[in-house]
Order: sequence, then structure tokens, then C-alpha cells
Amino acid sequence: MKMNNRGFNQKPRGIYHQNLSSNSKLATILCIIIFILICSAWMDLFVIGKIQMMTTSILTTTNTIIKIPLKCNATQTCPSTYPSRLEPMISSLETCPDYFRWIQQDLKVWQETGITRETLERAKPKAHFRLVIKSGRLYVHQYDKAYESRDVLTIWGILQLLRMYPGQVPDLELLFFCHDIPAIWKRDFRQPEPNATWPPPPLFQYCGHREAYGIVFPDWSFWGWPEVNIKEWTKLSVAIREANKRVKWNDRVPYAYWKGNSGVHRERGNLMKCNFSDKYDPMVRLYEQDWGKEREIGFKSSNLEDQCTHRYKIYIEGRAWSVSKKYILACDSMTLLIKAEYFDFFGRSLVPLEHYWPIKSHEKCGDLKFAVEWGNNNTKKAQVIGRQGSDYIMKNLEMKYVYDYMLYVLQGYGKLMKLDVTVPENATEVCSETMACPITDGGLIRQCMDDSLVMSPSVKSACDLPRPYRDDELKRFLEKQESAERKVEKWTNEYWEAQNKTFQQRK
Repeated sequence: MKMNNRGFNQKPRGIYHQNLSSNSKLATILCIIIFILICSAWMDLFVIGKIQMMTTSILTTTNTIIKIPLKCNATQTCPSTYPSRLEPMISSLETCPDYFRWIQQDLKVWQETGITRETLERAKPKAHFRLVIKSGRLYVHQYDKAYESRDVLTIWGILQLLRMYPGQVPDLELLFFCHDIPAIWKRDFRQPEPNATWPPPPLFQYCGHREAYGIVFPDWSFWGWPEVNIKEWTKLSVAIREANKRVKWNDRVPYAYWKGNSGVHRERGNLMKCNFSDKYDPMVRLYEQDWGKEREIGFKSSNLEDQCTHRYKIYIEGRAWSVSKKYILACDSMTLLIKAEYFDFFGRSLVPLEHYWPIKSHEKCGDLKFAVEWGNNNTKKAQVIGRQGSDYIMKNLEMKYVYDYMLYVLQGYGKLMKLDVTVPENATEVCSETMACPITDGGLIRQCMDDSLVMSPSVKSACDLPRPYRDDELKRFLEKQESAERKVEKWTNEYWEAQNKTFQQRK
């Protein structure tokens, strides 16, 4: 084909017009497709924008209508404007943490008989106060003053539960024991024995024991411990989380750390002896906490968030369980947990070698040294244990879950009541206003209350309660814990056998 002014390989005119027609159709189709896509995009933006506007409207409306601060007045009476019942707008799509499965274990002893008036009243001699909830209002009859502000902040915590889930706590009466050591022991209540007193009286308390009955409940420190300048848990957990970022695990002191009051129990006194050895470096850094001196200097050296500086942290009980467990586990350090006799509400689902390293109480000094040596020789594994323990606390012990746990305990307990709930003549109605408003001079107690005040009912329902343990499941779980403890004991024994041979050879 000849070249002309139209270029090479010019095609016949008919064919050119045919292709032009096809191209025009193709262009038209492409334009239509592009137009549809543009319209779809605009529709998506419109719908998304509308959804966002609706969501914002709902949340704004919710915050505007039901956000209720303290209403202090001259008479210091309980306001009647707080919602008596409000269903959360958002259904829970999450299952509660595993430790919720223990609720049924605590209540199991009363399942067959229920809780009658006679059964309940047998707990009265042990109780610090009676707490009655009726039609969403709370009444307290005080029998005995608890140590420091334990009773005050426990009652405050239950009031915040009523503010978070109005109308969801049933009418009930309970008796609360604020000391450390459980008061209702199994040895005093043997069901098969003739003339035995059964069932045991129900008593709410902060910790339990395998040989005791009781309903384990969150302790006062979740709402703060003003006498020792410990913040309420939400605020403190944020501070600890930030502290963990400041000092990374590898940069921490490669020793085991503990600071506390060694005078409350002989086991703590024995722990302090681990500081010294004429044969080897004990690999621990143990410090006495003198709260009297600390108060004098304004608590400058006792901030818990400043104590996340060692790779390993030691947990040891006091008179019974210790509120320090959550603070120690939260630090990202590998927790060296000295065998505990007592348990709190959240700790029963912790697993050795997953969340902490187990230490035998009767050989604690040697066990602590080996644990630190093992961790420093297996830094990645030790760091994982520390992180998993910290995650367990930070994720599973958010205050929302603490309130959910309280809610399910009280709902389960309420179902067992076989009595007419009555308000005693000497009981006083209590609400957030009557507790907080009279404290006008500031101070740490009022600060704890202000920091932990629930400002409005939860827009989200409580987490879904997992089914309780079957007997075979519970047996397998306990065997899993014991198996991990035996594994660590075997490693420890092998380490010290090798060390003792070395000592003998040097003589």
C-alpha cells in the first residue's frame, strides 16, 4: 500500500467508518459505566454521611439526655431524677472473660436450698454492714466500722453499678465482710453429718479459700485506696500502661523486684531474708514500704506506675490475698507469683507459664533466683509471659468488666433469695450524692469518688455470660495449672542439683 499524506497503511473508507461507528458505541458504553460509578460513589457518600449523622445524633442525644453528674444540695438527699430503668441500646457481641465462669462455683452451695431469711441472718455476726437494694435504691445498715475506707468505697462501687445498669440489679439483701481472711469455713458446715447446720450462711467478701465458703466480690481498691494514695483503677491502669511504654522490657533491671509492708505476715518477713546470701547473688531487689514515712513526704516514692522498671516482679500475699496482684501483673514484667492460699475474683483463671511464673512458698529464695536466671537466659519467653500477664489484666479487668461481674454476681445471688426483701428500720438510704457531696474539703477520698463516678447508664449491655464449668472441665483446668507448676518445680530442682554439685567441687 502506498504512502500518502494520511500516513502509512491507510484503510479503505468503508472499513474506517465501520470502526468509527464501533468505537463510538464503545465510548458511549464507557461513558454510561463511568456515570453509573460516579452516581454510586455519590450515593455511598450520601448513605455513609447519613449513617454518620444518625450515629452522631443518637450518641449526642444519649449524652444530652442521660449524662447525670452529682446533684449536691443543701439537704444532701438522693435525687429522684436518675433513670429507674434503662435498656442499653447496643447489644453485647462479646463473651465475658473466662473468670466469670467461677461465679456459679461461688453460688453453687445454695442452689438446692436457696437463701432463706434464717440462712441469711446467720451471717450477721460476721458482717460489717447489711446492704439492701429495693426498686433500684440502696440502703445500708452498718454493724461495724471496717478498716480505713474499705466499706465506704465498696458501697460507693455498688452505687456506681446501679448508675451504670439502672433497673437491672434485682431486689436483694446481702451481708458484707470487709476483713482479709474469709469467715465461713467448710469445717464448720458438713452437709452429710446429722444435726449439721446447712446450708452455710452467704457472706460477701473480697477473697476466697478452697476450704471456705463465700461470695467473692471486687475489692474497694478498684475505686481507689485513698489512705495510701492509690488511684481508682481506670486512672491507674492508664498510668501503668504509659509507664510500660517508657521502659521497655529489655532495658529493665534484670532482677526481681518487690516493695511492700513486710510486717503484715511472717511470709513477707521471710521473703525479705532472700535479699542476702553469702554463696550467690540472690537476684532479687526487695524494699520495705513504710507508709507512715510515705505519708509524711506526700507519697513521693510510692507511685505504682513508677515501679515497672524491673524485668521481674514478685507477688506475695499479705494477711490473705493482696490488692497488689493487679498492679504487679499489669507491669509487663514477668510476675513471680509465690504460691497463694487465697484467691480474688479475677485470678482463678490465671495459668502458670502463660500469665506468671510459679514460686513455691517454702523454698521461695531459691525458686526466685532460678526464675530470674531462667528469664535472663530465655528473654523472649520471659517477655512473652510478662506481656500475656499484663494483657490479661489490661484487657480482662477493664472497669466495664468489673461492673459486669458485679452485675452477674448480684443477679445470680438475687435468684437464690427465698425471702421478702425488706429495708430495716435502722437502715439509711445511700446514693452517690449522700456519700460524696458532704465531703467539701477535697481530700483523697473525694478525689477517688470524683474520678470513679459513673456519669451515665451504659449504652452497651453487659458482656455475654459464659456457661459455668462442668465438673470434668473444672478438673481438667485445675490439672493444667498443677501440671505447669510441676514442670517448673522439675526445672528448678534440676538447676539446684547442678548448682550444688558445683559448690561441692569448689570446696
